[in-house]
Amino acid sequence: MLESMRLSRPQLAVFLGFLTLGIFPSVASGQDSFPSAVPADTNTPAAVLAPPPRSGSNPGMLLGPADLLDISVYGVPELSQKARINNSGDVYLPLIDYVHLGGLTPEEAQGILEKRLADGGFVRNPHVVLMVSESAGSSVSLLGEVVRPGVFTISGERHVLDLVSAAGGFTEKASRTISLTHRSDPTHTETVKLPSNLAASDPNNVVVQPGDTMVVQHGPVFYVVGDVGKPSAFVSDSDNLTILKAIALAGGANKTASLGGTTILRRTPTGTQQIKIPLKQILRAKTQDIPMQSEDILFVPSSTRKVVVARSAEALTQMATALTLVAVRP
Repeated sequence: MLESMRLSRPQLAVFLGFLTLGIFPSVASGQDSFPSAVPADTNTPAAVLAPPPRSGSNPGMLLGPADLLDISVYGVPELSQKARINNSGDVYLPLIDYVHLGGLTPEEAQGILEKRLADGGFVRNPHVVLMVSESAGSSVSLLGEVVRPGVFTISGERHVLDLVSAAGGFTEKASRTISLTHRSDPTHTETVKLPSNLAASDPNNVVVQPGDTMVVQHGPVFYVVGDVGKPSAFVSDSDNLTILKAIALAGGANKTASLGGTTILRRTPTGTQQIKIPLKQILRAKTQDIPMQSEDILFVPSSTRKVVVARSAEALTQMATALTLVAVRP
């Protein structure tokens, strides 16, 4: 009988297990599949023989990598097992080999497993119950410029600001630009820009899905040092920062400032450069204002010395890093 059924080794192992339990394949009808349940007892109430409920998981959730599944086949306890989905979205199951379940709902995954069991001739009319024991999709990873970055478990509907609040809020260097990568489509990253006057009702305060990854980006930082009212470091989301705005934010140039000696220390692909700035002409509107770039150090020297000595790049950098950081929101 075994030769006529042409069983593979995994099938033979299960077949022998059925023989031990007193369950036999049907060969008289020419079928070589295994039974899907214990033979019915007419004296047993119908409710006892009814298959268990379908998935015990949220039918709207999607399966994904690292999810631990509890899979059982009604009437065939030998096929019950726990299996974890790998990074490719696949899970290995005896008899039916690897099955791709990533991106499916638990209900859809149950249907796939039932079809594989039936098409392979392993179980007649199989009824699969799939439950998610551990879900990687019940949490959100929050990284970047927040006080306490990490992984946060969420339940119910949660928005971007809910997660930022749970992480202790933004750091002083944070911008209001957030990169959001959804678990359902890890190849696409959504950019969320929050306004400076944060409000939970803002339309940009979008819903965060389980399994998402949020990254709060570092805001552009620039520095104003030297003979100005209040030398400071500034972080801002504004895309149109200029020399005049930077000087104004730093309290303006002092009366003792040497405007003609103003320079910018700027990082470029070819190295750090010192760029001469015609600040006097800019202030008098005789020449066009110049945009600032992130990490620029604007240096306004003093004229009180008889000889104005240009500061070295190292000295300017040390001065800049020691400044108090001030957030500027448009």
